Amino acid sequence: MPNPPAAVRAYFAALPADRREVLEAVHEVIERNLPKGYEGGMQYGMPAWFVPHSLFPDGYHCDPSQPVPFVSIASQKKHIGLYFFCIYLDEDVRAWFESEWRKTGKRWDAGKSCVRVKRLDDIPLPLIGKLIKKLSVKKFLASYEAIRPAPKSKTPKQVAGKTVKKKAATKKAVTRKAGVRKKTAIRKK
Repeated sequence: MPNPPAAVRAYFAALPADRREVLEAVHEVIERNLPKGYEGGMQYGMPAWFVPHSLFPDGYHCDPSQPVPFVSIASQKKHIGLYFFCIYLDEDVRAWFESEWRKTGKRWDAGKSCVRVKRLDDIPLPLIGKLIKKLSVKKFLASYEAIRPAPKSKTPKQVAGKTVKKKAATKKAVTRKAGVRKKTAIRKK
């Protein structure tokens, strides 16, 4: 489960001053523009914002005990990572965001959902604010639902919380097992 905001302050306090300045500035912009419904804290070892279980009880499909991630920020070894899970889900939003970022003249160094930067000057903070403000929880969850894998079907043992007995082995399987035993028995003689 995500850690409380106090852990975010501790995360920032442990950073070198230059990294702290960048992450605190991005954090402030996200907090100022965050639509109602998202919550913040620490998730996967990073300051993050997510859709709480109270709004989406299924949680994140990769780990249902975690809420659905929205945005995370982190100080990495060679860069600062801005993890926009929200643009990974929606190709139109991603295209818009990349286009707008490039228009600022700032370097676009990105992976699937991560933008890598080195300094505060590398980040168009007003654009980050626009992106965050643009995605209500409802819109974000609609994008998430559209791409998330279908839940795995329940096995017969899980149906309605009842235990279902295994079916008897087929005649072919029994014969095969018996044949293996006979061969084993012959080898031992």
